[in-house]
This record gives sequence, C-alpha cells and structure tokens, in this order.
Amino acid sequence: MKNISYAINGVLAIAVIILYYLHFSGPAQTTRGEAGPSGNTKIAYINSDSVLKYYDYFKVSREKLESKGKQMDQEFKSRAVGLQGEFESYQRNRGSMTIGQAGAVEEDLGKKRQNLQMYQESLSQQLLADQERMTKDLYDKVTSYLRKYGQENGLEIVFKYDATSDLLYVGDSLDISSVVIKGLNDTYLLEKSTQAKKDSVAKKK
Repeated sequence: MKNISYAINGVLAIAVIILYYLHFSGPAQTTRGEAGPSGNTKIAYINSDSVLKYYDYFKVSREKLESKGKQMDQEFKSRAVGLQGEFESYQRNRGSMTIGQAGAVEEDLGKKRQNLQMYQESLSQQLLADQERMTKDLYDKVTSYLRKYGQENGLEIVFKYDATSDLLYVGDSLDISSVVIKGLNDTYLLEKSTQAKKDSVAKKK
C-alpha cells in the first residue's frame, strides 16, 4: 500500500502547478516596461501529510481498497491450499496408478496450476486498477477544491509542504491545511448526503 501514499502525495504538488497556471496564463495585466507579476503575490501552503491523514474521503477509500486486497488475498490462498491438497493426494496415491492415470492427473494439475497463476495476475491487475482509479478521483477532488478555494481567496500559489518538499521553512501564518481539510470534508459529506438521497429515491421507484 506504500505505492498509494506515494502516488497520492503527488496530488497536492500537481495542484500547485494548476493554481499557478490558472493565475499566470490569464490575460496579461502588465504595462510596457513591467517585467511580470507584482511582488504582492498571495501564497499559502498545505501540509500534505495532514491532508492525507484527515481527509475522510481518502481514509474511507484506502480502507475499502485495503479490505478488498485482503479479501482477494484470502481467496487466492484458499484456492492455492486446495490445489496443494490435490498435489499431495496425487503424490500419496501415485504408486497405485497406471502410467496413463498418473499422466492424466499430472496434466490436470498442471492446468489448474496455470489457472491459479492467471487468477493471481487477474487479482493483481484488478487491485492496481482500483488503486489508480482512487488516485485519479483524489486528484480530481483535491485540485477542484483548491482551484475554487484559490479563486475565492485570491491565492495565486499553493505549495505542498512535507518532509520531502524543497521548502525548508514556511511560516505558520501561511498554513491553510486545516481550512482545506475542513472544506474537503464538508464537500465529501455533502456528496455522500446527495448520493444517499438519490439512492433512496431510486429504491422507491
């Protein structure tokens, strides 16, 4: 599951680029002789570790993915144990079999082993696809909220701040993590409530 955290941790960094682009790709406001944006650029930062820790959507999605992964692992182990039992049974009874019977059993066990390997690969691909889908959904939700928040509050740049970032020091006054986390969670709660109402109406039809 470390890959999930690494992949999602990059979401906030990409959001920085989006906000920066939205601001500086707009119609030029400078007059002749000016080199570019004024020195009053309004910036802020987000502690990405805090966002990932307290954003309810991510916590719920991660728990679902981990639960699904454990269930898949149990299903695979159950099939593997069953096949191992068949191999052991064949080894015990091989001495009483004819060459033809032994060959037929070995061929059957070989096919089952191949099917088990294919099943394992299928589970891995499915889990990876779910992980990528969750990462994309998180990216969309975070960048959408930051875009809206940045426009409403006049922010031009939002930095990602964590142990791996290039920011060695940032004043606490620029930290908007708690505000963004609350906004993300409020939006997530509203989405859940809206979806629940839609599901309730659909069931009544």
